Amino acid sequence: MEPSHKDAETAAAAAAAAAGDPRAASSSSGVVVQVREKKGPLRAAIPYMPFPVAVICLFLNTFVPGLGTFVSAFAVLCGARTDLPDRHVCCVFWLNIAAALIQTLTAIVMVGWIMSIFWGMDMVILASYKEQGIPQQL
Repeated sequence: MEPSHKDAETAAAAAAAAAGDPRAASSSSGVVVQVREKKGPLRAAIPYMPFPVAVICLFLNTFVPGLGTFVSAFAVLCGARTDLPDRHVCCVFWLNIAAALIQTLTAIVMVGWIMSIFWGMDMVILASYKEQGIPQQL
């Protein structure tokens, strides 16, 4: 049984790639895939805070689920920017309070505690984007 034409092309391309030929790209090269994260209203309500405040909120969320999120709600009232520019400040404040309550009430079954830690990590990530001046894709 002889190898098919497709197998011969694949073998030739692999040999050329192993030899370092830049033209030996696979047939799927040149395809650009862009992934955008779709944020829900609770996730988009996390404020962009100064880095030290975000680290304190992460620390608080780690040991008392929901407390750091509760503190971050007041950062919104102090003028911290969020990914919900079309919503009023009071609405974003109450979304953060709701997230804090969800974290606190579900901490008994460990879900809220884990959510609270991830929420704090998101705060630190958003603060590092702000510190480095990296534009956040919406």
